[in-house]
Amino acid sequence: AQVARHVDWAAFERTVAGRIVLLTTRGAVRLDAARFAPGDVLLFGAESRGVPDHVHARADLAVTIPLVPGRRSLNVAVAAAIATGEALRQIKGWPGEAR
Repeated sequence: AQVARHVDWAAFERTVAGRIVLLTTRGAVRLDAARFAPGDVLLFGAESRGVPDHVHARADLAVTIPLVPGRRSLNVAVAAAIATGEALRQIKGWPGEAR
């Protein structure tokens, strides 16, 4: 996986060639039902406030990690690890694996 940091949203959008997959507590698709593809860009918001509405509107897929009822959310680093691991598993993106 490649990690990139951009100066602002416009700079980020200019670099996106694939789908933007947003991991969010407001996601409509559960992680266990989401289908990832090579070229997907996984996007995670700030732990304290998530992402702005315009980012939600731009996302091609909004995914949520199911939690036990009554729980607020996962730490963003934990959520990123879970989602990235699942995306890599689906596209067979682990180092040394044939695609």
